[in-house]
Amino acid sequence: AADCPLSPSQSLLFLGLVAAVCLGLNLLFLTVYLICLCCCKRDQDPETKRPHSCCVTWMAVAAGLICCAAVGIGFYGNSETNDGVFQLLYALDHANQTLTGIDSLVAGTTLQMEGGLEQHLARLNELLASRGDYVQTLKFTQQLASSIVLQLQGLPARRGVSADLTELSGQVAYVEYYRWLAYLLFFILVLTVCLLACLGLAKHSRCLLVMMLCCGLLMLVLSWASMAVDTAAAVGTSDFCVAPDKFIMNQTDDEISAEVVHYYLYCDQSLSSPFQQALTVFQRSLTTMQIQIQGLIQYALPLFPTAEVQQGEPGLSTSPSAPQHCLTPLFLQKDLLGVQQLLNSSETSLHQLTALLDCRGLHKDYLDGLIGICYDGVEGLLYLGLFSLLAAAAFSTVICAAPRAWKQLAGRDRDYDDMDEEDPFNPQARRIATHRPPRGQLRSFCSYSSSLGSQSSLHPPAQTVSNAPVSEYMNQAVLFGGNPRYENVPLIGRGSPPPTYSPSMRATYLAVTDEHVRHRGDFPA
Repeated sequence: AADCPLSPSQSLLFLGLVAAVCLGLNLLFLTVYLICLCCCKRDQDPETKRPHSCCVTWMAVAAGLICCAAVGIGFYGNSETNDGVFQLLYALDHANQTLTGIDSLVAGTTLQMEGGLEQHLARLNELLASRGDYVQTLKFTQQLASSIVLQLQGLPARRGVSADLTELSGQVAYVEYYRWLAYLLFFILVLTVCLLACLGLAKHSRCLLVMMLCCGLLMLVLSWASMAVDTAAAVGTSDFCVAPDKFIMNQTDDEISAEVVHYYLYCDQSLSSPFQQALTVFQRSLTTMQIQIQGLIQYALPLFPTAEVQQGEPGLSTSPSAPQHCLTPLFLQKDLLGVQQLLNSSETSLHQLTALLDCRGLHKDYLDGLIGICYDGVEGLLYLGLFSLLAAAAFSTVICAAPRAWKQLAGRDRDYDDMDEEDPFNPQARRIATHRPPRGQLRSFCSYSSSLGSQSSLHPPAQTVSNAPVSEYMNQAVLFGGNPRYENVPLIGRGSPPPTYSPSMRATYLAVTDEHVRHRGDFPA
């Protein structure tokens, strides 16, 4: 393995295969569990129902807690990754502004030296053609300007690097936006499926249980896929963070020299800047040119007595009717002051260029970008990987709880089917009776649902009836049922606990019984 190290692409492919193997092992475990659960059928005794119900409840509670913890960790990891990426984007944009400013200053100074300075020197050569020493001074100034232009052109061009940074920043921002949005939707989907699972277990709904099982399998696959992506991204970013200088040198080798890249990446103050020579020549040439122009202003202008304009005035108003010997000192003054202002502007650009070319600014952007992507970014990816692992565990628990809940529903249906519908104490029988049409009523000899006239025409049995059983029946009804249950038919002589008579029924029954007793007392035995 040490002789044949894996390339980055092979390493990422290996991590993807590892996540696929983990998913396969997870599905194999769930399959074996479901097969064992289906094959090992336990008795549905009342003693075993409660432990199974508690097992399903605790599995649902555990899955819900793990799911909530996973989503919380996922939100934190997604936020950390987003912060790290935006810190990298800020560093890239700031570095891009620095490089763009360097290119702008170089282009502006070159244009001033090749354009504006040459025009002023050409007119001064015409005005001072009669003085050979002044002409030699102007030629020397022209040579110094050409030297400055040559040094500026020797600086490495950064337009290609700036364009590459702009493109890279746009791509990173685009990918990060959709990555953040995808994980946000994934978190919402995880919470929705978890809520659906809890609702299915609480409502004892077969449809919700089937949906819970299907969604659980789908979320399990998505969790392991997210685990693979997060791990691969974290490992790839870590490989970049181990040796970022080599990666950057390989990417910029065609546009910028290795010396310049090394200068900005390490910013070693003990080493001289690769731009030191060019900046030194620029500074010396500019200083010499300023001295030469100042000498011309000091010694050439007094040769023309009509030139009575103070130094520092940028322009002069001249009349076309003025004589030539009067216009010459005015044009001379104007061109000399123009050259002086141009040199002052170039000196300002030189100071700005020196500050921008210093390694400390770009090196700080480089470190900020590394800190953002290598610390916050990798930390966020690791938390996202932990979220994926916990989500897979939560949905595995949900899938394991679904068959047990299904068996409980099936056992509960069998218990209801085995009940006797004719049993008046069966709650299911009472529910069926409310929806079933009443049977034909059988008239009993004790039926008192008719009018009082019909009650007086009844012939009760010959045995002696007292009101003692009525109170006994009422007490028994209260003892068995808890609440008095009133009926219109006295159920005497049956084995089940009797119902309680309503107050009107009891009064009518006692009145009829007393009348029957008196009626029997009128006849001799």
